[in-house]
Amino acid sequence: MKEEYHELPLYKNNEKQRFELEVDGFISFIDFQEDDQIIKLIHTESPEELSGRGVAKALVEKTLNYLEENAYQLVPLCPYVFAYIKRHTEWKRIVTADFTGFENS
Repeated sequence: MKEEYHELPLYKNNEKQRFELEVDGFISFIDFQEDDQIIKLIHTESPEELSGRGVAKALVEKTLNYLEENAYQLVPLCPYVFAYIKRHTEWKRIVTADFTGFENS
């Protein structure tokens, strides 16, 4: 994650069911569904104004850290999150044991 994003807070917006990261007045987000301590990450979106700046990557990294720190298990349904975890396999440690998507890709 770029240094400029380290101090930016991740906001868990329970009303909209999404994790949010605000950069330069624009909000990038990951939609989620939560059931007890299992979170399904559904969709990642970052405004075009932030394109190419590594904001979506920072959002995913901050979200994964949040999930781990708060003892959540993850179901990575979002293609962007799935691809990130596929490249950074150490994050499989928080993926639910019954998720089989990585074996089929």
